[in-house]
Parts: sequence; structure tokens; C-alpha cells
Amino acid sequence: MMGPEAFSRLVDEHSAALILYARQWCAAPEDVVQEAFLKLVGQRKSPEHPVAWLYRVVRNGAISAVRSAQRRRRHEEAAGGRTPAWFVPSEAGSLDEQAASAALRELPLELREIIVAHLWGGLTFEQIGPLVGCSSSTAHRRYLEGLLALREKLEKPCPSQPPIRS
Repeated sequence: MMGPEAFSRLVDEHSAALILYARQWCAAPEDVVQEAFLKLVGQRKSPEHPVAWLYRVVRNGAISAVRSAQRRRRHEEAAGGRTPAWFVPSEAGSLDEQAASAALRELPLELREIIVAHLWGGLTFEQIGPLVGCSSSTAHRRYLEGLLALREKLEKPCPSQPPIRS
């Protein structure tokens, strides 16, 4: 097992070069180098050539980090493509699904969250209030505010909703 002085010396003398080495592969080389040093501390028996061992561990960690980031990006892109539509197209065609979805995405989160919880989740304003951290009357007011904003963005009122009165 490596002593604290030897470990400290390794960190001081080699961390900058190891970070530069890891930067060839990954966007977060400091994290990879830190992980390598943590693995070194966790070794029951110190490697015969600790600097060479660190370079190997940093290289493997950096390559793994890149692969992991690529997998995560592919997964997120695939999941983003599978996002269900907010609106079910109607036969009457009175509502442009893409425009309505875009308008909903443009709303502030606090309004969008309440609209989705109420319309698609079927929650009452008494249930939504504690969920979003406000009173039921504030949830209702935000719901109406969000509907008004949606209507303004879509430039025509939705025929299935009654006019909003303040």
C-alpha cells in the first residue's frame, strides 16, 4: 500500500500531464484522472510502476467516458424521437398539432406543468396545488393564464374550450 507522502508526490508531479493525456479522448479529463487516483488509493498492493499504471487507468477511463457519453447521446436522441405527441390529431383538423405542441413547449414550466397535469393527468386544482407548491386557487389562476397564452400563440381560440374570463 502506498503511503500518503508518496501518493501526494504522485498527484503533484503527474496530475497535470495525466489530465492532458486524458484530454485526447474525453471532455472531462479531470474527472477521469481523479477516478484513477482514487483507484490507486483503493489498491491493496501498490502497482510495481504506479505512473505507468495511472496512465493505463486514465486511458481506459477516458475511452470508457467517451463511449458512455456517446451511448447516452444516442439514447437521448432515440428517446427524444419517441416523445409522444401532446395532442391527438382530430378529424376536423381544427387544431394544428405541431403548432399547439410548439406553443405548449414555449410556455413557462410553471404554467405548462399545471396545464398538462390538469388536462392530460386529470388532476384537480386541489391536487395540483401541493404538487407544484402553491394553493389550489393559484394553480387555477396559472392554468387560466396558460390557456390564454396558448390561445394567443395559436391566434385563435380552441372551439372546445369556453372563453376565459378574468
